[in-house]
Amino acid sequence: MALLDENIQFHLKTTADQVGKYVILPGDPGRVEKIAKHLDNAEFIASNREYTTYTGTLLGEKVSVVSTGIGGPSAAIAVEELIRCGAHTFIRVGTSGGIDIKVVGGDLVIASGAIRGDGTSREYIPEEYPAVADFEVLSALKQAADSLSSDELGNGCHVGVVQSKDSFYGEIEPEKMPIAEHLVNRWESYVRCGCLTSEMEAATIFSVAIARHVRAGAVLTALWNVERSKAGLPDPVCHSSERAIKCAVEAIKILIESDKKKNV
Repeated sequence: MALLDENIQFHLKTTADQVGKYVILPGDPGRVEKIAKHLDNAEFIASNREYTTYTGTLLGEKVSVVSTGIGGPSAAIAVEELIRCGAHTFIRVGTSGGIDIKVVGGDLVIASGAIRGDGTSREYIPEEYPAVADFEVLSALKQAADSLSSDELGNGCHVGVVQSKDSFYGEIEPEKMPIAEHLVNRWESYVRCGCLTSEMEAATIFSVAIARHVRAGAVLTALWNVERSKAGLPDPVCHSSERAIKCAVEAIKILIESDKKKNV
């Protein structure tokens, strides 16, 4: 297609030499520079629409940080174009709202899989196919998270299934929607199943990674948990993603070291 340049990506405005094979994916463009400060010699690469890109190094390996915006469609575009630039490993760093009562604001949630409440994943894999994280990435995230966590309230770590949805306000104010009964009943079923938390991009990122045969994982900060408030339990609100950022950075280091051993 004439619209697509083989050298520079249409949306990201990046070239293959500007992007690392390992990429951290926040949603918020404003969080990219903050994450990039954890890299060595990070430099601004490009900014277009919701996509801001910085690239630096970790353990001598080029690593990029790229924002995806909100929701599945823009996240899929980012991952697709990063793959075209040669990236093969992705870690989403995001925020979420707790569902399972054991999840407290401030806790880290590592997604082993994601409920496909998004629409974009249907464009990539069959509806009955699960959106799951890559095991190597999942293991690296768990190892990193364990070193950053404790039994202190709001400093824990959980691994399990998360919900990915397309409507933020469908979760926050379901009773105001024409399909309120459906939304409320669905949420209650997720509570009964032990779904950990709710967010908006993991299912899409996992599905694109599965379809394109690359690796992806996700670490999420739980901001709060309405189910804890309903139960009369402490429900602190967390405003910091710093621990999740450190978790993603450390996981990338673990993966780089592991990949180097494989190539020896």
